[in-house]
Amino acid sequence: MLNNAPTKNPTILSWLEEKLALVNPDKVVWIDGSEEQLEALRQEAIATGEMEKLNEEKLPGCLLHRTKPNDVARVEARTFICTPTEEEAGPTNHWMAPADCYKMLYDIARDSYKGRTAYIIPYSMGPIGSPLAKIGIELTDSIYVVLNMAIMTRVGQKVLDTLGDDNDWVRGLHCKCDVDPEKRYICQFPQDNTIISVNSAYGGNVLLGKKCFALRIASYQGKNEGWQAEHMLILGVENPQGETKYICAAFPSACGKTNLAMMIPPEGYKKKGYKVWTVGDDIAWIRKGPDGRLYAINPENGFFGVAPGTNMKSNPNALISTQKGTIFTNVCHNLDDNTVWWEKLDNNPPEHAIDWTGKPWNGKVDTDRPGAHPNSRFTAPAKNCPCLSPEFENPNGVPISAFVFGGRRAKLAPLVYQSRDWNHGVFVGSIMASETTAAATGAVGVVRRDPMAMLPFCGYNMADYWQHWIDIGAGLDPEKAPKIFNVNWFRKNENDEFMWPGYGDNLRVLEWILKRCEGKVDARETAIGYLPYAEDINIEGLEGEVTLDSLRAILDVDKALWREDAKGIEEFYAKFGDRLPKVLREELDILEANCAE
Repeated sequence: MLNNAPTKNPTILSWLEEKLALVNPDKVVWIDGSEEQLEALRQEAIATGEMEKLNEEKLPGCLLHRTKPNDVARVEARTFICTPTEEEAGPTNHWMAPADCYKMLYDIARDSYKGRTAYIIPYSMGPIGSPLAKIGIELTDSIYVVLNMAIMTRVGQKVLDTLGDDNDWVRGLHCKCDVDPEKRYICQFPQDNTIISVNSAYGGNVLLGKKCFALRIASYQGKNEGWQAEHMLILGVENPQGETKYICAAFPSACGKTNLAMMIPPEGYKKKGYKVWTVGDDIAWIRKGPDGRLYAINPENGFFGVAPGTNMKSNPNALISTQKGTIFTNVCHNLDDNTVWWEKLDNNPPEHAIDWTGKPWNGKVDTDRPGAHPNSRFTAPAKNCPCLSPEFENPNGVPISAFVFGGRRAKLAPLVYQSRDWNHGVFVGSIMASETTAAATGAVGVVRRDPMAMLPFCGYNMADYWQHWIDIGAGLDPEKAPKIFNVNWFRKNENDEFMWPGYGDNLRVLEWILKRCEGKVDARETAIGYLPYAEDINIEGLEGEVTLDSLRAILDVDKALWREDAKGIEEFYAKFGDRLPKVLREELDILEANCAE
């Protein structure tokens, strides 16, 4: 089946021969990354009805796709980390013994490509040839996967040429099968550099370069090889003097991560010459450079963003990024002009449309059901982004000045605070949490811990992951190590109103953070870390929204609330038993002592 293969790499050829014999396709196609081949696949998908071509004038090169209604999001309950012992996977992951899992998956996958074409996708996470990049091969029976991977990663012959005969590549097998939710599994085998996904055709479960490789497998590789794979955006802030400093930031879902990555500076900052550059909106791979500083690349080549809520006010740069060469999944199809629509795009829902399930939809009448699925997506090329960093393709990455952690806390966390040192910063990241909103669960204010926003994506025991963070810090010169901060854009007053405007105005907080990194501004020491003096955060232009007094209120530390939160941290840490790093236990003791009555 592999006659005329474009590589002689023996490990690739033997793995593919074995997997192709298992899935038994009618035909095998190597993806070479050429526009001619990709265009032929687009035309094939349009001809079969798998995708629909959108208005070529308004959305050139854009396609619409719908998944089955049972297959619209990542499935954490069916996502497994398969390590020799359950302890290695840890208490926050679902675990299965590798031998049992392989047998189950191979039984499901057997002959599933019969009557179908197998596509072999060689892809690079990160710029091809970058010392921070890694290579994968995904075997799939889905044109949708091929076309999405061609946007999200660098694909084709150059990847195989760069790999040569090396065995350092990640094996990925995806089988659509019958898209049966009862037999749906997304399984990672960290020790084997292997990912297998069956019975799904939805992005996050089947674009194996994304969370499966770039976080779950890569976090394990990073632990073993001395680097980090983090669920973090990377942005650059350019000041009026033309100097750019870079920040990595981690947020749980629904905390404005993509909006921050692509933020537009407030008018006053724009006039002064400030610019914000997007390096990445979701994932950062971080390594120590020859100068002893940490450098980060975005391993992806596109944006896989949530459509609903994206509009010209919330995130104009993201919306502009979707206007050519984009694949839209599970959005509403506007039949009047053959474009797309989703909730909160604008206030004009189409009257003649097809909803995400394929049924007729009238936005003026069918108000009881959404036109687009709440988790509907766009897959857009990064090169479309108006604020894409000039350093995006830099193979050596960008130097990181600060790590920022954040969550959604109505009363507890102040607008911003800085950790006392690296290990305290690891503690701050490890206790990250968000409170649920009514829209999400029906229960308001339930605290969900999501350390470093990595809870669903850490490919091994999270206690060992925290220890890896501590070890990374121990290997850095404190003068060159990024400073670590926590932010909370979601603090509320007694009337349940947000106290901070958010969006582009978050740059005011980032400015303070970068000044702290450069030693240009003082801070006050509190029970939880270093906090700004209110006068040091620029609120010019926020008259009527934020005053010095209201800013002081957002920077308040209520020890009673922190004492209460410490109980929740104790409970969370207890899951990890003796594996919890001693340093974190000590940091919790310090917090409790600092907040004692």
